[in-house]
Amino acid sequence: MNKMMKMMVVAIIGIFMVACGNNSKEKIEKIYVGTNAEFAPFEYLENGKTVGFDMDLMAEISKEIGIEVEIKDMAFDGLLPALQAKKVDMIIAGMTATEERKKAVNFSETYYKANQVIIIAEGAEDISNFEELKGKKVGVILGFTGDVVVSEIDGVEVKKYNAGYVAIMDLKEGKIDAVVLDGEPAKNFVKNNEGIKITSAEGEKEEYAMAVSKDNAELLEKINTALTTLKENGTYDKLLKKWF
Repeated sequence: MNKMMKMMVVAIIGIFMVACGNNSKEKIEKIYVGTNAEFAPFEYLENGKTVGFDMDLMAEISKEIGIEVEIKDMAFDGLLPALQAKKVDMIIAGMTATEERKKAVNFSETYYKANQVIIIAEGAEDISNFEELKGKKVGVILGFTGDVVVSEIDGVEVKKYNAGYVAIMDLKEGKIDAVVLDGEPAKNFVKNNEGIKITSAEGEKEEYAMAVSKDNAELLEKINTALTTLKENGTYDKLLKKWF
């Protein structure tokens, strides 16, 4: 093979390798994760940093799949629109995987089970079920499951808030009669605020999951695989003990 022929063979091989590289899947190196840092102990701000159970879980998932994560804090009711507009790649925010939400996005496997509870003033009469909220002024967080649940009860005056702590302040000041919130954040508010308590009423169980856009099956598969690994190797249980 003469020199010219050798050069042509090398050039053809080089072109073939470049073409093959361009046809392969582009490796995901960084993802943007939407959350709402108003949901302690799952996600909240501490010294300017978003921390909590969800944040620790996301950090462990990122290690498993080898992808850098950047957290984007925003209003809860803006999370799904942000995901659909591709401003974020996924959501982890104590979000319940409802049938309605499944129409717009795909959800990971369940990573936490919760339920709705009712918070009232310490001296108020107990509320044993959600129907007893009729005739009362009730605070909910915009877009949260409590918002949906309470809004479906006839005879309730619903007041919607963007942040849980604002609803709790209004409850303590007597501006509303009750606040409906997910169980763990409710416990956290009661622990850190005198004069309020959780009633004996419990809502239906719900499942938290991470949301991914409909066209990102690859990322969803990676998340589910990582979540399974973390549950099997004990990391998930360690995080539960740390935060709950």
